[in-house]
Amino acid sequence: MTSAQQQTLIWTGTYTADGGGQADGIGAIAASNDGTLQWLGTAVNADSPSFVAVHPTLPVVYAVAEQRQMVRAFRRTGQFGLEPIGEPQPAGAATCHVAVDPGGRFLMAACWGDGKVLLYELDHDGGITGRFQAASSVDPHHSESHSHTANASTNEPRQSRAHASLMLADGRIMTTDLGHDTLRIWNYVPGQGLTPDHEVVLPEGSGPRHLVQHSSGSVFVVSEYSIEVFVVAAGEDGRFTLLNAGPATSGGALPDDSAAEICLGPGGTYAYVGVRGSNLISVLHVSPDGTNLSPVKDIASGGNWPRHHLVLGRWLHVAHERSGDVATFELDPATGLPGPVLRVLKTPSPTALVPAN
Repeated sequence: MTSAQQQTLIWTGTYTADGGGQADGIGAIAASNDGTLQWLGTAVNADSPSFVAVHPTLPVVYAVAEQRQMVRAFRRTGQFGLEPIGEPQPAGAATCHVAVDPGGRFLMAACWGDGKVLLYELDHDGGITGRFQAASSVDPHHSESHSHTANASTNEPRQSRAHASLMLADGRIMTTDLGHDTLRIWNYVPGQGLTPDHEVVLPEGSGPRHLVQHSSGSVFVVSEYSIEVFVVAAGEDGRFTLLNAGPATSGGALPDDSAAEICLGPGGTYAYVGVRGSNLISVLHVSPDGTNLSPVKDIASGGNWPRHHLVLGRWLHVAHERSGDVATFELDPATGLPGPVLRVLKTPSPTALVPAN
């Protein structure tokens, strides 16, 4: 392996047999400057580590065990290996996302199955210590009893489904609740966990999934169900409000489609959204002030079920859960558009692509 190939190490979240996948645990990929990817192998055996996160300063990786309702910490060993730190920590049903505080103080976990939002404090070595469960979500749409809101005959409320956490530039945390169509903003209190700040209610049935913050301070949220992108921003009082909403694709979506990931390209001029089902990557232009996104073009993602994608320099790498591969595209710096698929790397059941520090 050349030094160029070792420049960037990418961890892959995966599904193992307990999640219907083919992987054995967290995977490792080497990315070179020319966009070439090389499968290094399984870094550590782990049950369905469908999402991973890295400590900002330490050689420590965190992963969910989605089917086991746990989160785990791992320490780097050797070239690309990982070894467990401490014991697995309890989480919630279908724990699907983890994110780490930029200061290395805590780890966030979101649980799709039961809506739990969890904070785990970290010690100086990156180990998981205290565990705090945040206040449960209350569905703001529950009183409107119809198909997306409640069962018409029983009036049963919808299930809260926390899906992702974003560390905001101002130190607060924003989480999505895909089941209740809300964005929840939190403050971290050492030794106590999360205290609610406020929330933003999105349209009923939209299903906010993943999110990213633009350099303007705006947050772009992709919705799994309605396949839209919502733009929210904080006013002078610090409260986020909805500025804009629009389709995540230029050509529309099919009934069985679902949006997955959103990320920004170099300079934040373009955003990229993955759509499963139609298997698309949609390119959206971001207005200079970060208040609006306009779809430019949809392209074939290069595989089946684009669960997650990553921009590294001028390269777009798309992880396909069902076809078991990562497709690589070169981005045009002027138009933001991906060119043809340059190459496809086979890798078992990838669900996330996360660069190592």
